[in-house]
Amino acid sequence: MAAKSGNLSINSENIFPIIKKWLYSDHDIFYRELISNGCDAVTKLKKLDMMGEYTLPEGYKARVEVIVNPEKKTLTFIDNGLGMTADEVEEYINQIAFSGAADFIEKYKDKSNADQIIGHFGLGFYSAFMVADEVHIDSLSYKEDAKPVHWECDGGTEFTMEEGDRTEVGTAITLFLNEDCLEFCNEYRAREVIKKYCSFMPTEIFLSKADTQETQIIREDEKRDDDIVLEEIQPESREPEKDGEVSGEDSEEETEEKEPEPKKLKIRKRPELLNETRPLWTRHPNDCTREEYLEFYRKVFQDYKEPLFWIHLNMDYPFNLKGILYFPKINMEYESIEGTIKLYNNQVFIADNIKEVIPEFLMLLKGVIDCPDLPLNVSRSALQNDGFVKKISEYISKKVADKLSGMCKTEKEEYDKYWDDISPFIKFGCLKDDKFCEKMNDYILFKNLDGKYLTLPECLEIKPQDAEAGAKAENAASGEGTEAVSESEEGSSQGGSAVDEDGNRVEAEVVSEGTSAREDADEAEEEKKEKIIYYVTDEQQQGQYINMFKAAKMDAVILTHNIDQPFISQLESKNEGIRFQRIDADVTDAMKAKTSKKVQEEYEEQAKAIAEIMKKALKNDKLTVKIDKLKNKDISAVITLSEETRRMQDMMKMYSMPGMDMGAFGGEGETLILNANHPLVQYVTEHKDGENVEMICEQLYDLARLQHAPLATDAMAAFVARSNEIMLLLAK
Repeated sequence: MAAKSGNLSINSENIFPIIKKWLYSDHDIFYRELISNGCDAVTKLKKLDMMGEYTLPEGYKARVEVIVNPEKKTLTFIDNGLGMTADEVEEYINQIAFSGAADFIEKYKDKSNADQIIGHFGLGFYSAFMVADEVHIDSLSYKEDAKPVHWECDGGTEFTMEEGDRTEVGTAITLFLNEDCLEFCNEYRAREVIKKYCSFMPTEIFLSKADTQETQIIREDEKRDDDIVLEEIQPESREPEKDGEVSGEDSEEETEEKEPEPKKLKIRKRPELLNETRPLWTRHPNDCTREEYLEFYRKVFQDYKEPLFWIHLNMDYPFNLKGILYFPKINMEYESIEGTIKLYNNQVFIADNIKEVIPEFLMLLKGVIDCPDLPLNVSRSALQNDGFVKKISEYISKKVADKLSGMCKTEKEEYDKYWDDISPFIKFGCLKDDKFCEKMNDYILFKNLDGKYLTLPECLEIKPQDAEAGAKAENAASGEGTEAVSESEEGSSQGGSAVDEDGNRVEAEVVSEGTSAREDADEAEEEKKEKIIYYVTDEQQQGQYINMFKAAKMDAVILTHNIDQPFISQLESKNEGIRFQRIDADVTDAMKAKTSKKVQEEYEEQAKAIAEIMKKALKNDKLTVKIDKLKNKDISAVITLSEETRRMQDMMKMYSMPGMDMGAFGGEGETLILNANHPLVQYVTEHKDGENVEMICEQLYDLARLQHAPLATDAMAAFVARSNEIMLLLAK
């Protein structure tokens, strides 16, 4: 075969069905397209009037009408905009995708603000064929001596165009719906769709039913020129009072108070106004009242719970953006925290929650954003790479951060009240947006054990009470715990010594000339150390540890939300020298009684022996056992799990695949700390070979686990059985 080259031939008969069937994914969107075309036509006519190229008729009221006719299975869209001539119909309709608005803007670019025109009449018109078998256009141009035009198309590539009979300037588009789309000529369905897409378009939109027999009653002074009066309703005549009924002064006063009822009219039901031409976000924030903001919220989002607060966006440069963002009150336990952000272009609804335009973390909010500079008909993939879109997203994030930081500075009490509800928004934003995180770093709140809200800098100012200083203060107050020791025992050259509350010798602080210098050095070293912020994830489960913290005059913050774990990791990476640690990750020095080195060494030896008993009884070779003297004598044992191990386990659980053995990660990093001050622990250390020591060890371990985390089903059953056995021993 001979080589051949040429141009591809595209058959319009094949491509037209694709255009009309797949132009939009949502078939109901034709309402938006045709109504916005009508609004465009009205806008253009008004601009021509402003430029002196046309004079609007006296009493002109811009409007778009939608008429449903279920009997004839038609939908009609009527506007009183600038209309079209035969040549314009040929140019804008017969030549698919030619933009009439683009041509209009080019012609008048030096005379008007093009940004105010939506302009997508060409291709958008063909959305009508997604639901209609046949479409008619009747139009009369504003131009002098223009003749009306009638255009028809049955859904194919052929059309007919002739002189029409329309007498008013404007355009009427009639859709003859196919059998699969008859729902759209239902009045209630039409109202639903129009409110969805067109609630805030800049031209009044009216919905009516053709040849309706429905009526309404109005006062005579409310009558309009276009009302069709069916009946006059006379006011009811009052019967004269009978003898013996109300009389005297009371009767006269009652007669004076009563006003005659006005005359009323029964009229044909008026077309229903479905939109608000000047929505709240188009107004200046100073002109909006609190009640108007709340009413707008209830109307748009059908949420009758009062929002916490809101942010009014109003920007003209470097791009045009307006909107209102509401922070809703959310019940985290029972409700989804997904919000709704409605995106508009010149008051025309585009979509809900476009992530490329609105920062992802703000999807949790409810609100509206109107950006006329945003292109209407673009793909989401195009938006992802659009630098202008990214600037819009960054601006919205900045405005939210400015609002929140301002509240924290000037309205701290109110900010504290809102925090529990808004914290998921802020924390999610910090995880998703580094710039937002930097702006909010010092305005993130943490609730402490006393219910007080602290910022991150305030948390860092809290220093745990020094254990030794605390012990000295307690001893000084009680006058106990210290005794003089002869210099010959330890040598006077090495300083004095003291004993603890049990009489064990401990090293005493020696004051010398170099003390001041050492203190300065210690302070400098302290500044270099990591600053630890302790936190609680379950106030009930970790109640024992909380009591230990409070007894040691230490503080912790409460972090109970799922987002808190990745959030604190984010803060640690952004704030050098700061580390978060759960209160059950370690037993701090402030919780321990002071002991000598000798005694501590003895505890370590005892711990080794008990550890063997524990490991054998519990069948857990990974368990680490320690013995420490805790200040609280009522606590027999506690379990600690290192922060690193816990985070690793959480991460493995989060990313575990089905069938993965998570048991391999359990027990690692876990430490059982026995309290040398508790009688049970003392009994075990003194009776390692006792008959019931193994059972006591198991019980001590489970008691510690219960304070740390819930027991598994089998472990709880064993604990209950063992508890019963212990009580039986006591009963003997």
